[in-house]
Amino acid sequence: MSFTGPSMASGGRTVRRTFEFGRTYVVRPKGKHQATVVWLHGLGDNGSSWSQLLETLPLRNIKWICPTAPTQPVTVFGGFPSTAWFDVSELSEAAADDIEGLDATAAHVANLLSTEPADIKLGVGGFSMGAATALYSGICFALGKYANGDPYSANLSGVLGLSGWLPCSKLGYFPLFLHLFSHLFISFGT
Repeated sequence: MSFTGPSMASGGRTVRRTFEFGRTYVVRPKGKHQATVVWLHGLGDNGSSWSQLLETLPLRNIKWICPTAPTQPVTVFGGFPSTAWFDVSELSEAAADDIEGLDATAAHVANLLSTEPADIKLGVGGFSMGAATALYSGICFALGKYANGDPYSANLSGVLGLSGWLPCSKLGYFPLFLHLFSHLFISFGT
């Protein structure tokens, strides 16, 4: 699936980023379908490796959707192409966030969840960069909109982040996110 980001005027010309998402892997529930979770991999990984791991978990009633991030130049890697949900310019709190990439991925997550039955609980989770993206999707849900102002359509029941970080933390959304969203699990460490 591809997603074209919003136009950006730059010196009188229009610049558009297109996000070509890779293959999506689905692990069907082995029992009664009660929840669907979109699981986002880390930088440089793909949905296949996580779908294989999630297949082994004794969580019989969960459907796992494991998309693969677009392959794009990653600034922190000197522009080397890698699967990434968004661009990372540097590893510091002062680094600028790639809002366009985050919005595109959050929209992709919402789209993946849009065809799920109404009586199914919906969640998003991830590892490392995928966790950061999942937390950002949770913020979009809590605020009801993406950073670009468009409405966020998925009705999330939970967010799970393993070994990640919170993008856009400088904007101060996290306390609001915690206040509005009670089904949140974040873990970091051994």
